[in-house]
Order: sequence, then C-alpha cells, then structure tokens
Amino acid sequence: MMRYLLIILMFLSLARAYEPDFIILRNAKEAYRQGKYEESAKLYEKIAEEGSDEAKFNAADAYYKAGDYKKALKLYQDIQNENLQFQKLHNIGNCYAHLGNIEAGIKAYEEALKIREDKDTRFNLELLKKMKRQKEKENRQQNRQKKERQSGSQSENRQGQKSQHKEEGKKQKGSSKEQKSEENRENRKKQESGEKSETGKKEHKEGKKAENRKKSDEEKERGKGAKPENGRKEMKSMQMKEEPISDMELRKWNKVLNQRNIHTLMLPLPADQEKRSDDETTPW
Repeated sequence: MMRYLLIILMFLSLARAYEPDFIILRNAKEAYRQGKYEESAKLYEKIAEEGSDEAKFNAADAYYKAGDYKKALKLYQDIQNENLQFQKLHNIGNCYAHLGNIEAGIKAYEEALKIREDKDTRFNLELLKKMKRQKEKENRQQNRQKKERQSGSQSENRQGQKSQHKEEGKKQKGSSKEQKSEENRENRKKQESGEKSETGKKEHKEGKKAENRKKSDEEKERGKGAKPENGRKEMKSMQMKEEPISDMELRKWNKVLNQRNIHTLMLPLPADQEKRSDDETTPW
C-alpha cells in the first residue's frame, strides 16, 4: 500500500514539473495572438532557457513585433539551428534596416538569398540598395552645399575685408585731408599774423617818422637863429629816436599776440616747418 502511494506522489510531481512549460507555451501563444508582444516574448524566453531554438526564434519574433529591434536582433543571432538559418538571416536584415544599418541589412539579405531565393527577401534587398543610393546622393548634395557655404563665407569675408580696407582708406584720406586743412589754417594764421605784424611795424615806423618830422618842424620854428652846435645836438637826438624797437618791446608784443592764440613773431624770421604725411520574414 505504501509503495503505491509513493508511485502516485512521484507521478503527480512529474506532472507538475511538465505542466508549467505547457501552460507557459499556451499563454505565450495567446499573448502573441492578442498582440501582447512583450508579454509573449518574455514567456517564450522562459521556454528558450531550456535550449529550444524554436522558442528563441518565437521570442525574437515577438520582440520584433513589439518594436524592440535590438533585443530581437540579439536573440536571432544566438540561434544555431540550421533549419532556421534562412528565416534568421531574413529577420536579421529586417532588424538592421529598422536600426538604420543599411550596409549590415544588405549583407544579411544577400546571405539569406544564398540559401534560397525568396521574393520578399529580394524585395527588401533591392529596397535597401535603393535607400543606400539615395543616402549617398543626399550626402553628396550636403557636401556640395557645405562647400558652397564655405566658399560663400570665404567670399563674404574677402568682400568684408575689401570694404574694410576701403573704409580704412577713406578714413586715411579724410584724415590726411583734415591734416592738410589744419596745415592750411595754420599757414593762413601765420600769414595773417605776419601781415599784421608787418603792418604794425610799418605803422609804428610811420608814426615815429611823423612825430620826428613834427618835432623837427617845431625846432626849426624855434631854432631859427640858434647856434649850429645846438642844431647838431638836436640832429643826434632825432637819429637816436629813429632806431628799431628793442628786444624787450618785441617780447612784450609777442606775449600779447600769444595771449590772443596767434602764435607768430612780429618780425619775419626764417623757421623750419615740420612736414605731416603723418561649416519575421515579411517586409518591414
């Protein structure tokens, strides 16, 4: 009796051991049918842990349906069953296409077509090749536009430099004109001051002469019949008074002119002037 009981317990334990896989497989298929792809993929992965490439393929397919192309790609690449190589390579090509690796996708499709010809695989291959050509064309256009922008930028820089040089030249010309104008004003001031000083000198001399003539006439009037000796003294006195103005008087007159901002000399003395130039198997 005891022996029968042990046999029953062993049978029940073995039944419970196999029941989970059956239940997991059933649940995985149901989840996939309902579109719960991530849930289905995780259930298939539990079965795949026992080494089933078929379960691994289904898990990868469920991840692919869910849009997790990286997990799908990794599971596809781990499949070693020779009977699944064509499907594996086709789907690897699809994963690479979705991940934007066009070169790797083309290579996977070409390897799949070496195993057998398939219209879906051929269609996907030609589509990726077309995408590759389009991308290369876009890259060429972008590179050409980049070069054009760089060339345009360099041209703008050159034009900017030219305009800057022109502006600098205009400023220099304007500065030189201003300098010349300033020099001309200074020269005119000097000339006017010189003319004024000459005029003042002449007026001074003429005044002296007139004064001397007046005095001389007065002396003549008074000195008719005076002694010749006194006449000679008077003549010497007149000659002394006709001498040019003194250095002290010249300095005083220059001081007055300088206070009036007229920097010049009364007498036209020679002076040296400074020069100014101063950048799954169905198509996706």
